[in-house]
Amino acid sequence: MTWTYLLNVVVMLALVAGMAVGTLWLLRKFQPGLAIGGQRDKLVRVVDAVPMGATGGRIAVVEFEGKRILVGVSRGRMDVLAEAPITGFQQYIDDGDV
Repeated sequence: MTWTYLLNVVVMLALVAGMAVGTLWLLRKFQPGLAIGGQRDKLVRVVDAVPMGATGGRIAVVEFEGKRILVGVSRGRMDVLAEAPITGFQQYIDDGDV
């Protein structure tokens, strides 16, 4: 009785683990951007994001089609604050040279 019960538990555990692995494999296969082979080309890239205050707002720099866009993001809203070519923001970057 004990051995059959133990064998039954092991088989069921293997079945549940196999179903979990299969589900994760299907999830990865059908969701773009989660490819294992390498990164796909992205149209939009978040360069940096800084939290602002305790309400969940942030300021983010986003690259899109040769531009860097400074956006303010809050819970229900997203506003463009500034926009410039990628090289246009170089004057604001402090790289440590004096």
